[in-house]
Amino acid sequence: MKKDHVSLDDKYLVEQGKVFISGTQALVRIPIEQARLDKKNGLNTSGYISGYRGSPLGGYDNALWKAENYLKKNNIIFKPGVNEDIAATACWGTQQVGLTTSSSLDGVFSIWYGKGPGVDRSGDPLKHANLAGTSRFGGVLALAGDDHMAKSSTSAHQSEQSLISAMIPIFNPSSVQELIDFGLFGIALSRYAGVWVGLKCVTEIVESSCTTLVSQNKKIIIPEDFVLPKNGVNIRWPDDFLDQEKRLLNYKLEAVKSFVSINNLNQITHASSNKKLGIVTTGKTWLDICSVFSELGLNQKKLDKIGISVFKVAMPWPLDTRDLTKWAKGFSKILVLEEKRNIIEDQLARALYHLDDDNRPKLIGKTFEEK
Repeated sequence: MKKDHVSLDDKYLVEQGKVFISGTQALVRIPIEQARLDKKNGLNTSGYISGYRGSPLGGYDNALWKAENYLKKNNIIFKPGVNEDIAATACWGTQQVGLTTSSSLDGVFSIWYGKGPGVDRSGDPLKHANLAGTSRFGGVLALAGDDHMAKSSTSAHQSEQSLISAMIPIFNPSSVQELIDFGLFGIALSRYAGVWVGLKCVTEIVESSCTTLVSQNKKIIIPEDFVLPKNGVNIRWPDDFLDQEKRLLNYKLEAVKSFVSINNLNQITHASSNKKLGIVTTGKTWLDICSVFSELGLNQKKLDKIGISVFKVAMPWPLDTRDLTKWAKGFSKILVLEEKRNIIEDQLARALYHLDDDNRPKLIGKTFEEK
């Protein structure tokens, strides 16, 4: 039997097939794969990465340095920041390439990274950069490292609230595979909707390793039915501050929901025709639920029989509630399982409020009344 040649560099070299990769290495692969996709699509782009280390992204800079040759080959620059604020401001600057002067590049895509408390302290540049927007062929992905169990942190941290304050959409991957997939969807979304896009990076995912599928034929659909304003949603100069806010609230965040919907990123992972209990979850919590089903011996057939269905959310904020509300109709109870505070639950409660009494399920989440 012929044995294929295997190299430790396959995690960055292989363009089609399976690779064994860690979560940290997956984050390194995102810009490399994005550069290849841009080249394939006839775009002349460059990449820029900057941030400040901290668990669970403590080894990200080291992994980037080790992959320096692959970054250079794909015209990607890695420049760690003195702190998170300066790094975020530098990433903001990459979106201004070609804005007021000519440039040989079509755009610069950027990745910012920071530990949870670093996300908090960088509220100023994150908020202003997101309001200003991203360039059409640039885009910014913000990696937020969350150490939920305070394994090597002074607090059990959650970054969603800070990103929501800056009105930055958030993807919550449930696996190393989704770190790569959501990272690439995130850059495409950032370009389309003119927003920074957050990628929640929890310790249990980033510090794990597995075999993942990689491909240069990823299908990313850009919505054609969503009507953007006449001058688009990307960064421009000069730009009025109130106009920035208007675009963000009235167009950009709605465009984000449209993108998530048309790409079917939210999924019913366990369907049931016998609607009794619907479970809504996201990120690593979805993996925990799957593990519980396995330990209890509940396969798809048994779950269908007892009336349990699971809806997996890719982007907890802003939550696209259209498919979720349609799925929720008819259940007697909806259980929302999410890490830390109630991000999905509050948005879902608002959406379910408008259903009539016959279709509105009882919502159970962080707080509920036992009867």
